[in-house]
Parts: sequence; structure tokens; C-alpha cells
Amino acid sequence: MKKLFGSLLTLFIATSFVSFAQDGAVKESLKKVASVTLKDMDGNEVNTADLGFDGPVIISFWATWCSPCKRELNTINEVYADWQEETGVHLVAVSIDDERTKNSVPMYVNGKAWEYLVLMDTNSDFKRAMGVNNVPHTFLIDKDGNIVYSHNNYAPGDEEELYEHLLELVEKEN
Repeated sequence: MKKLFGSLLTLFIATSFVSFAQDGAVKESLKKVASVTLKDMDGNEVNTADLGFDGPVIISFWATWCSPCKRELNTINEVYADWQEETGVHLVAVSIDDERTKNSVPMYVNGKAWEYLVLMDTNSDFKRAMGVNNVPHTFLIDKDGNIVYSHNNYAPGDEEELYEHLLELVEKEN
């Protein structure tokens, strides 16, 4: 029995170490924004690794069928102008709506008067490249394209945590 327990414990520790090492490798590969060509709502191509913004960028993966996604982006929209004025941040909303639902994206975005750059990831290429498993998933990117903060899902108040990380980033970059 002791031998079996010892073997199981050794197996558990080895598996945990391998799992941890793999997680570290994934995190290492996600330090920079992946380079994927997407289209904006007007059909213009945009490379995700070169968005053309000078300051920090928030990239938020969302979908029209995702209620928490819409709550998060609508809540941020209420304070976005203040955030931009204070920090120079730009928000990029990446819709993962597929071919069946992508036509509802412009109607929703225009109806909410979002000032965000909205990109269409209908094939989920960028989603996969960024390691996004579910939405909403939000990344904070520094001016050099490094991912400095990430969270997924949404609960009221998460935007305040994002804002705190944004302020820390701006302070470090100045």
C-alpha cells in the first residue's frame, strides 16, 4: 500500500511539474500580441500586432450572443472618454461572431455608439492565437505590444480592476 501511495504521489508531482512547465510555456508565448490580419466593420484589413496606437491598448474579445461581454463593453463605454483623456488608451473590441451572426455586430455597435475599433474574427484565428478559450476575455497591452494584464469573464467592478492596471501601466511608461 505504501509503495502504491508513493508511486501515486510521485506521479502526481511529476504531472504537476509538467503541467506547470507547459503553462509557463504558454504564458511565455503570449507576452506579445499575436499577428493576425482581421477586418474592421468597413472591411478594411488590420494587423493585430500593428494597430497603430501610440499608447496602451485594451483588446476585448466579445460576441453579440454573450451577455457578460456586452455588459463589460457597455460599462467601459460609459467611462471610456475619461480613460482616453487621462491615459491615452484605445480599446479594440474583437468580435468572435461567426458567419451566421456577424451581420448583427454593426447594428449592435452602432446602436450603442461605441467609439471602439471593432474587428471581426469570424474564423477565430486571433482568438486561438491569443489563447482565448471563452469570452469575454480582455487584455491590456503596453505601447510595445506586450501583454501586461489579462482576465476573462465579467463581474461588475472588473472594469475598475482593469482601470487600476491601466493606471499602473501608464505610470510605468512615463
